[in-house]
Amino acid sequence: MPGIYYSWWDPTYILVIIGAVICLIASARVNVTYKKYSKRRSMSGMTGAQAAERILHSAGIYDVQVRHVSGNLTDHYDPRNKTLNLSDSVYGSVSVAAVGVAAHECGHAIQHQQNYAPLTVRGAIVPVANIGSTISWPLIILGLIFAQASFLVTLGIIFFSFAVIFQLVTLPVEFNASARAVTILGDTGILGQDELRDTRKVLRAAALTYVASAAAAILQLLRLVVLFGGRGSRD
Repeated sequence: MPGIYYSWWDPTYILVIIGAVICLIASARVNVTYKKYSKRRSMSGMTGAQAAERILHSAGIYDVQVRHVSGNLTDHYDPRNKTLNLSDSVYGSVSVAAVGVAAHECGHAIQHQQNYAPLTVRGAIVPVANIGSTISWPLIILGLIFAQASFLVTLGIIFFSFAVIFQLVTLPVEFNASARAVTILGDTGILGQDELRDTRKVLRAAALTYVASAAAAILQLLRLVVLFGGRGSRD
């Protein structure tokens, strides 16, 4: 038991703290940036929902339904039922920030239509990543409690690594969706050049939240490897 207690209070816990701080900073930045540009009305006067419909149709996509979902910045594209879900702050808003977020989600719908490889890979590993994030810690704890089952610690680390891989694969998916959004908004004339500059800032801040999540996951995995990586060989 003393060994287990120590594992929760060792110096490597600083890695977890660093990861948490990075995530908090990224989250605060996206909220501040979105709030700032949500006050700027787009010259087109289109709402996020209207912009999404126009972008989807301009891309030849007519089987994706644009829906209104509750929450703030809970926007997402669901490839399972082909729905583009826009939050309270985006669906009916005419701000450049809302239009940019809506366009970003349209970028995911276009990725799905074109079988964008990273999106396909991410979709394929979702079940494994979900399982990994759910059972990794129970396996590690069981391995620590039962010395004869120390292999469970290694198994838990392996499962946790699947969740980290998911975070890494998410990065190119999100950055590509944002790049598509900016290009489409410019090509369709939904936003002017000055508005595109502001939208880039919003999407860049949003993308950094995914970078922060990936960094935090990597730091957590590093901590697990440092703490328990050689446990099996020592036992």
